[in-house]
Amino acid sequence: MDSIKDGWFTETCTLWPGQAMSLQVEEVLYQQKSKFQDVMVFRSKTYGNVLVLDGVIQCTERDEFSYQEMIANLPLCSHPCPKKVLIIGGGDGGVLREVVKHPLVESVVQCEIDEDVINVSKKYLPGMAQGFFSPKLTLNVGDGFEFMKQNQDAFDIIITDSSDPVGPAESLFKESYYELMKTALRDGGILCCQGDMISTDASDIVNRKKMAKCVQFIAVSRRVSMAPLGAD
Repeated sequence: MDSIKDGWFTETCTLWPGQAMSLQVEEVLYQQKSKFQDVMVFRSKTYGNVLVLDGVIQCTERDEFSYQEMIANLPLCSHPCPKKVLIIGGGDGGVLREVVKHPLVESVVQCEIDEDVINVSKKYLPGMAQGFFSPKLTLNVGDGFEFMKQNQDAFDIIITDSSDPVGPAESLFKESYYELMKTALRDGGILCCQGDMISTDASDIVNRKKMAKCVQFIAVSRRVSMAPLGAD
């Protein structure tokens, strides 16, 4: 646990040089190496339980809502009839929780490659993981990239809730992935993807907009959600 020293968890990242994020740790609740990444949950002094993947904070109980509500409700409320939704990633369940609340959503498919993240979230982040028990859900533990190759013209909304562009999520940041999402969407469909902090890494947002335009998405825009520990 090199990231925990003297009772403090500290995250550093090359995506935002010269900065670090630290939280005081009360107890490490879980830490194991899954097939894909290091998975850790700790109870913090001020932000509740915290999910960390490969040393990177994914969410905290205290402020996760600001991210989940933005990435889910923006596309759902922008579509006239979002009956079928696909979520790529999002193993903590937070985005799913928000999607299944929407009255027009009839079915949700979620593709999460790391089953350990789902199981850990159900145990240590139950407020976020409650969506996994929805009858609207079909859960596919596997690669979302491969799933979309087999499912074209199928979804009204696609939401990509990924971790940073390294390890198991690396393929979700390439133009070929945007091409697949374009073919998996129905006519008039909407895509919503998580991005890096525009205040510290604007190049990521610029590159994503370019990729979306290259595969001929009609309209491409960005929206910012600020969360103290979840980025913008």
